[in-house]
Amino acid sequence: MKSLFTSLAAAAALALLAAAPAQAQSSLNLGNYQVSGNHTIASLGGIGLEASAVAYARDRGSLFVVGDEGLGVVEISLTGQTLGTMAFNWSGTGSSNNDAEGLTYLGNGKLVVVDERPQIAYQFTYAAGGSAALNNQPKVAITGSTTSVKNVGTEGISYDPLTGHFFSVKQDDPAQLREHTLNFAVGGGTATNNVLFSGASSVFGLNSLSDIQTLSGVDALVGTQAADNLLVLSLDSRKLIEIDRTSGSILSQFDLSGVTTQAIEGVTIDEHGTIYLVAEDSGTPNSRLIVLSAVPEPEAYALMAAGLAACFVARRRQRG
Repeated sequence: MKSLFTSLAAAAALALLAAAPAQAQSSLNLGNYQVSGNHTIASLGGIGLEASAVAYARDRGSLFVVGDEGLGVVEISLTGQTLGTMAFNWSGTGSSNNDAEGLTYLGNGKLVVVDERPQIAYQFTYAAGGSAALNNQPKVAITGSTTSVKNVGTEGISYDPLTGHFFSVKQDDPAQLREHTLNFAVGGGTATNNVLFSGASSVFGLNSLSDIQTLSGVDALVGTQAADNLLVLSLDSRKLIEIDRTSGSILSQFDLSGVTTQAIEGVTIDEHGTIYLVAEDSGTPNSRLIVLSAVPEPEAYALMAAGLAACFVARRRQRG
């Protein structure tokens, strides 16, 4: 019985520690993050070069990466090791540049990739070693038009599992952050497009928008105001910011200027709040996977100490 008491005390302490950050959290607090990893992404005959987007797959414990050459998608571990690849076949899509710039994960192996210039989103199911004929997959023009906006189109997309909506960013001319309801269908579905924020040359003080990520999948933020916030990445400004999706207020930010000289184009986050960024090769031999982790707040250390103390007391009682 006393052994059970010890286990329960430890579990209670850990639960208290895990729950504490979510009590009244209104921000992820990017200022509390630091670089914890920098890994090579294999070139894989070009599929892994010029990494332009990354998506975290919680049910697989892995990441998916696409390059803006549009050759295919790569599944990698959280430290950059290749787990598998799937090729893209663009025949019949009418794409002029095969600019695979946006990527998000829906679950059960399903992903959505966006062709930047016509701003068409394609939904497909990942199969290692296979090939996705994109024109035969469910798809939708996310702005209701397939007119090319050249190389300042959709640079990033993120799925919000709480609402079922998608968020996307248009790079420039004008830079936009948008919310969508997307109904995918073979041959072309329908979309409801709501522009939340727009600027002729900048939004949120950023020179361009490169990617976006919802925060509703972070366990510690569930039930808090922060779960509704968004991460926005800017390659040109070399910043990652956290914004309030309603007001557009910047709540926290991370300066990427000292992280790498390569062009950081993609961002995603896992359930623990760990952030993953991908950077293009930019003339270097390989693209990179960069990991940002939160440093525990002083309050977290205090809670951890209290938990350890509770375990120690329970242990002494057991021995007594």
